[in-house]
Amino acid sequence: MSKKATPRSGPTLAERADKHVLYQKSVQAVDVEVAFFSDQYQVLRGTQAISMREDFCGTALLCTEWSKSNEQRTAIGVDLCQDTLDWALEHNIASLQANTAARISLLNKDVCTVACGTVDVICAMNFSYCVFKTRDALRTYFANAHRGLNERGIFVLDLLGGSKTCDVSEEKRKIEGEKAHYVWQQEKYNPINHHLLAHIHFRFSDRSRLDKAFTYDWRLWTLPELSELLTEAGFSKVRVFWEGFVENEDDPDSEYLVGDGIYREVAEIEQQESWLAYIVAER
Repeated sequence: MSKKATPRSGPTLAERADKHVLYQKSVQAVDVEVAFFSDQYQVLRGTQAISMREDFCGTALLCTEWSKSNEQRTAIGVDLCQDTLDWALEHNIASLQANTAARISLLNKDVCTVACGTVDVICAMNFSYCVFKTRDALRTYFANAHRGLNERGIFVLDLLGGSKTCDVSEEKRKIEGEKAHYVWQQEKYNPINHHLLAHIHFRFSDRSRLDKAFTYDWRLWTLPELSELLTEAGFSKVRVFWEGFVENEDDPDSEYLVGDGIYREVAEIEQQESWLAYIVAER
């Protein structure tokens, strides 16, 4: 005789989960980004970067890390979603020391029109600017970022690419410290206009699911397009930084290399199945 299924008691892991917490743990590496911004500004300008504006800031985790990294540093987060900014205030900023939290400002504004003084660094991470699907729209955003920088300022973007980004595919990985997996699904890609429809799902150890926790309807821009548009928007120089690769120590027999976490400026690189680059534009 087969056993009857045990009735579930209480809410599932998916029902108890906070999608913003899972996103921060599975997608963001704000310590790496703060170090990269700091290092590049020091190399290019010979001094420390103090002020930063994070466009499309979401939960403002990067703003908090920036402010924590130096007692003089200030951060401005800009995002259109007030609910997400409210979450940031409650979960990320409220737990900071008072003098650290006081150096962070969150603005419910449009990144294409926001005017909040000039800063040393502006960034748009996690490919967020890909929401702009035409050259005119993206150039308008880049021009406003240019206006928001002081004379020695830099603008930092990241971009994903490689042959794998043009496929309908699904990638899954464990979230450290959670009973959950992160799933990146590329549902649709149109090679004619480079439009990409993708989702983030979360799968839990009790077999519950949080489907389409986040959905992205993007144009997947290319590096030469970004370089050209940044130049048209007024930036004086555009640099591309590429992550190096090393053998996989966890799987020595693997034919695939893994990223070493070190980004180097490049002018020419071999195509790869999947890559992540930083773009640094000097005002």
